[in-house]
Amino acid sequence: MAVWGGIEAGGTKFVCAIGSGPEDVRAEVRYATRGPDEDIGRAVRFFRDEARGERLAGIGIASFGPLDPDPESPTYGYVTTTPKPGWANTDFAGAVQRALRVPVGFDTDVNVAALGEGRWGAGRGLETFVYLTIGTGIGGGALVRGEMLHGLSHPEMGHVHVPHNVVEDPFPGICLSHGDCLEGLACGPAIERRWGMPAEDLPEDHPAWDLEAMYLAYGLLAYVAILSPQRIIMGGGVMSQEHLFPRIRRWFQELQNDYIRSPMFSERIDEYIVPPQLGNRAGVLGAIALAQRAAG
Repeated sequence: MAVWGGIEAGGTKFVCAIGSGPEDVRAEVRYATRGPDEDIGRAVRFFRDEARGERLAGIGIASFGPLDPDPESPTYGYVTTTPKPGWANTDFAGAVQRALRVPVGFDTDVNVAALGEGRWGAGRGLETFVYLTIGTGIGGGALVRGEMLHGLSHPEMGHVHVPHNVVEDPFPGICLSHGDCLEGLACGPAIERRWGMPAEDLPEDHPAWDLEAMYLAYGLLAYVAILSPQRIIMGGGVMSQEHLFPRIRRWFQELQNDYIRSPMFSERIDEYIVPPQLGNRAGVLGAIALAQRAAG
């Protein structure tokens, strides 16, 4: 019987799993991200050990970036200009394919999480939606007419610029490239540096949360104006603070100011800006769905 493998390669941890979907995960392992030789080698050993007796039909890789997702490019499957130590210009997909000799799918962690949510989660039945992760960084992926969004490269939704009132919020931002882009102002490390404590330690009534919700709502406005998604799914460590969702929805409605007339915005906003149904497994389950695509 065929099984498929998924790798979710994050900036802080790897998750590897074998199975065919949410109800059929045969084995799973998690470990800290260290370096390409160690991490890819450990993933390959996991698949070799756990797939014994079953046919491993393909591997899907959901990776941090920047990366090259273009199958026609000579550096397809590479992690490219990432600041992650040791990972720049790593032939990630090629190393896995050479070791396991199966079809390999490769894309960004957020595009692949969107694929998983579209197959089994909060994006089921939708043609076009956005998946965001708000955590150590901010990333976004999109399915457009059922396909993961690409162009010159892949979306970098965390690096849109949002209005920043430096009088009310003098925090300069922490993005190494852009300073006060959305990621620089609203990712988890930005919250900690601005307020002097991790997001999970801030009480619900702390002013941090209204500011966070406002910045995130500005980002959502940009994605809605460009892609007109049927739903926005928001995951990641910062969004585990569930009280953020109603704040973001209120800010979104206020800033949108009824410009785009839709019952989703005026009457059903709770169905429009939502958490992932697959929780923290969206990435690795999406990778399994990507493996199934790669294997045809």
